[in-house]
Amino acid sequence: MVADSKSKSDLSFGKTFVSSAFSACFAEVCTIPLDTAKVRLQLQKQAAAGDVISLPKYKGMLGTVGTIAREEGLSALWKGIVPGLHRQCVYGGLRIGLYEPVKSLYVGKDHVGDVPLSKKILAGFTTGAVAIAVANPTDLVKVRLQAEGKLPPGVPRRYSGSLNAYSTIVRQEGVGALWTGLGPNIARNGIINAAELASYDQVKQQTILKIPGFTDNVVTHLLAGLGAGFFAVCIGSPVDVVKSRMMGDSSYKNTLDCFIKTLKNDGPLAFYKGFLPNFGRLGSWNVIMFLTLEQTKNFVKSLESS
Repeated sequence: MVADSKSKSDLSFGKTFVSSAFSACFAEVCTIPLDTAKVRLQLQKQAAAGDVISLPKYKGMLGTVGTIAREEGLSALWKGIVPGLHRQCVYGGLRIGLYEPVKSLYVGKDHVGDVPLSKKILAGFTTGAVAIAVANPTDLVKVRLQAEGKLPPGVPRRYSGSLNAYSTIVRQEGVGALWTGLGPNIARNGIINAAELASYDQVKQQTILKIPGFTDNVVTHLLAGLGAGFFAVCIGSPVDVVKSRMMGDSSYKNTLDCFIKTLKNDGPLAFYKGFLPNFGRLGSWNVIMFLTLEQTKNFVKSLESS
């Protein structure tokens, strides 16, 4: 996807944006059940002191997926898919489409040779932060729809769908509420995007392709995508937990308040709640997205050269 020196075969921003948005949406459809499980695990809180001790409702990735499917039906695993696709069209397209231009801006137009890793990380953080600042409302609606579990008989759902969620939030909480959790979301997506794109770039160009026998093919894309997903989860999990809790629970005053209460009530390991489903989600998401993106871009390039 990303090369250390610009080639004549690079796609324009518009074509890269469309290719990235399509690939991100495809990966979203394939992996959103794992994302729903991750959100439920992250929002699950420990019993407070003095409360009746009960076993947690959700246990592990597969256990959470099974519980949701059993209690709410299989379709519940795709809760939030509509705003999720909205998010990927905007966020996925911008963060990947802008990566090469921003990286070139940081290294300078006269740069020759390998791009330093620090510049790749800075470019990834910049495009992730800019993209999510635009797409935050879609992320908020997605999390709120995913967070709502099985309700008692006769209790209406908070939102009837994604469009209703947008309008209800604006009507009840104001337009600014659509950017709830923007701080941790910028931190989370800036960090994760930097980890994903910079590590994919670095692993593919500077590691795998320099091993004798490896070429720019599906195996290389798969290995680089797995590496990108692993680094993204390890680095971004704490801010991801804070982001999910702030978006799913409006009782937190701000990012710091959410961080302190989570640390105090649930302990430091709470910041890695849902780590396995998160890696299952991001690892598989990155593999699917980068594989699809590479093939899509190759297809577009073949159309241009024909």
